[in-house]
Amino acid sequence: MIVHYEYENLNLRNPFVTVGVFDGVHLGHRALLERLVLRAREGDGESVVITFNPHPRLVLSEKKEEPFSLSTIDEKKELLELSGIDHLIIMNFTRELGNMDAADFIGEILFGKIGVKHLLVGYDNHFGKDKGGDFKKIRECSEMYNFEIEQVEGIYAQEGIISSTTIREALIQGRVEDAGRLLGYNYKLSGIVVEGRKIGHKLGFPTANIKPADIFKLIPADGVYAVEVTYSNLKFPGMLSIGYNPTVNNDRTQKSIEVNIFGSDADLYGCVITVIFRYRLREERKFKDTEHLAMQMKLDKEAALRLLD
Repeated sequence: MIVHYEYENLNLRNPFVTVGVFDGVHLGHRALLERLVLRAREGDGESVVITFNPHPRLVLSEKKEEPFSLSTIDEKKELLELSGIDHLIIMNFTRELGNMDAADFIGEILFGKIGVKHLLVGYDNHFGKDKGGDFKKIRECSEMYNFEIEQVEGIYAQEGIISSTTIREALIQGRVEDAGRLLGYNYKLSGIVVEGRKIGHKLGFPTANIKPADIFKLIPADGVYAVEVTYSNLKFPGMLSIGYNPTVNNDRTQKSIEVNIFGSDADLYGCVITVIFRYRLREERKFKDTEHLAMQMKLDKEAALRLLD
């Protein structure tokens, strides 16, 4: 996969194109991408994905955004490369681009700059100003500029059609197993290990405190999770807590993400680690005292080891 940050003079061969944010690159996205790659091969062309950075929501929203992204731009690149596409074009998303009429975007960029020959869109694809670029508008433009269009149906799960919104809702509710099923892989979060209050160490469960590398990456619901932890090409089981530590802390303004890594006592301060969410063990709750908290953490570790075995 060749990554482009500009779309001038690309000289693509018979480009088969799709456009979208592709947040999370979930199973629904992957069905579209598989179709794109197949159609490009059948048509002796090159498969081209156009996506945006930063997320359009960050640029166009008038309110302060809470963390919501399912994937960072680097994670998105890795996931898109696995689909086998030939070219990835990452467009810098600006307010001017967001206010561009859909017909102008198609005519000036997709046709004029990219040279689209075949455009694949998802079941609910909308782009351009006020999301005016629906399938009807795209069809009108395809007739004007003489390129083919194809709409790919959505992929269904028990929750309905798989979407980034559905996956975000699952994570916000702590349903990491459901999120992983819809993504097609286990959700993960990367960050830098920073200094903590060392309360876990005093209880016999030393933890690495994680500061997320991307402030807009969605953090699952407060609670305790069975996770896998990777760093320096190593992988360990672990249990992770998200929340305010109410048993030992009355401050409700400072949320922490702490992971107890089983079988590792490495000094990780300043290191980047990744936690892979596998199971939710329980919600966060306040215990009578630290002794009762330590007893529960022992049970949590046993449960995590059983699940991750």
